[in-house]
Amino acid sequence: MTRIYKEFTFEAAHYLPSAPPGHRNARVHGHSFHVRVSIDGEPDPETGLIYHFDDLSAAIADVREMLDHQMLNDVPGLQAPTLEMISRWIWEQLAPRVPGLAEVALSRPSCQEGCIYTGGSSQ
Repeated sequence: MTRIYKEFTFEAAHYLPSAPPGHRNARVHGHSFHVRVSIDGEPDPETGLIYHFDDLSAAIADVREMLDHQMLNDVPGLQAPTLEMISRWIWEQLAPRVPGLAEVALSRPSCQEGCIYTGGSSQ
């Protein structure tokens, strides 16, 4: 098995509805997010590719457009935009278009925090 990946970034604002009143995360704030999308598979014997990076870039561009410079709480399905929920949301957007999707790794480098979503049992 071979794994390939493509990375992208986006900037977005959010707040956490579950944060206690007065907590800094209950207020609107922003982050720079870094995402790595990984695909597992065997290279095609003729092309040598698992999945063409141009196709992956196109799928990622659509997802990035929905997130970049947005208020994440306003994105359908992201009313509680935690790292866990955002990584799962990205997975759900990509999975129908990206065969062999293995994981979505999402991080906020300035906070030194991240989350890896691998599809789980509900997929």
